[in-house]
Amino acid sequence: MAFIDKIKERAKADKKTIVLPESMDKRTYEAAVKCTKEGIADIVLIGTPEQIAEHGAGFDLTGIRVVDPFTDPNRQKYIDKFVELRGAKGVTPESAEKQMTEDYMYYACLMCKCGDADGVVSGACHSTANTIRPALQIIKTAKGAKMVSAFFVIDVPNCEYGADGTFIFADSGLNQDPDSEQLAAIANDSAKSFRQLVQVEPITAFISHSTKGSAKHALVDKVVNAVNIAHEEYPELVCDGELQVDAAIVPSVGASKAPGSPVAGKANVLIFPNLDCGNSAYKLAQRLAKADAFGPVLQGIACPVNDLSRGCFADDIVGVVAITAVQAM
Repeated sequence: MAFIDKIKERAKADKKTIVLPESMDKRTYEAAVKCTKEGIADIVLIGTPEQIAEHGAGFDLTGIRVVDPFTDPNRQKYIDKFVELRGAKGVTPESAEKQMTEDYMYYACLMCKCGDADGVVSGACHSTANTIRPALQIIKTAKGAKMVSAFFVIDVPNCEYGADGTFIFADSGLNQDPDSEQLAAIANDSAKSFRQLVQVEPITAFISHSTKGSAKHALVDKVVNAVNIAHEEYPELVCDGELQVDAAIVPSVGASKAPGSPVAGKANVLIFPNLDCGNSAYKLAQRLAKADAFGPVLQGIACPVNDLSRGCFADDIVGVVAITAVQAM
C-alpha cells in the first residue's frame, strides 16, 4: 500500500476537523468533496454565501460545513481571542475584525486556537509567508520547538531505498540558509515527523557535496558542526554526516564511502544544507523519478498548519489534508 493510502486509512479511523480557507479556488472545492466522500476528515470551508455560490458552483457540498466569517456565531469569540493574543502588538477589536474577514487564514487559525478545528491547509493560491504568518501570530510554535521548518514526504515508486521508497526531505520549503544549530533542530523535528507519519524508525543523514572529509569548504563545515550539535543535543537521534546523497541511501556506496556509519546506505530522512538543495532535490525526485511529493508540510507549530504548492492539484490537497489529520492525532 502506498504511503498516502496508509495515511488516508489512519485519518479515516480518527476523523479530525480540517479547515480549508481558500474558498476562492475551485481546487479547494474539488478536494473538499473528495475528502468528504472518502471520509478522510470533516471539512470546513470559510466564505460568504456569495463566494461559495460563485466559486463552488457545480460542486455538491453535502456534508461540508461552510462558515461565513460575517455571520458565524463564534465570530465575537474569535475577535476576543485575537485581541487577547495580539493586543500588545496594537490589535484592536476593530482591526481584528478587519483582518479576520479580509484574510480567512486568520479566521482558520483562530478556529484552531479556540479548539473548534484540528488543523488548516492553505497555500493553493497564497504564498508560504501568507500561510505561515497567521499561524505563528495566532497558534504559535509548539511547546519545546526551537523553530518552524518544512519538509516534503517523498514516495518513490518501485524503490528499494529509504523506507521502501519513502523519505522525508528537509528543509525543502521554508528556511533558506539555516545555520548548524538550526540544521540540527530541523533534523530532530524531521525524524519525529517521519516516525509519526511513516511509522518507521528514522535514520537521518545530513547531506553535503562531501562525504566524511572528501572535500573542504565552509559549507561542509556547517554540516559537520550540525552533526556534532545533533549528537550532543539530541542523543536519541540516529544520525550521521556529512554524507553525499548516494552514500546516504545506497548500501554499497555507503559501505564504500563511510564504512562503520550507522546511517550510510540506510537513510530515510535527508537533511539538506540549504533551501536551494532541498527544494531542488524534491522537485527532481518528483519530476524524474515520478515520485509523489506531499508538502511542504510544516513542523514546529502548536497545531497542524500545512502549506501547498500554488501549482498543486486537488488530489495534492487531499493528500495534505490526510497528513494534517494524522499530525493532529
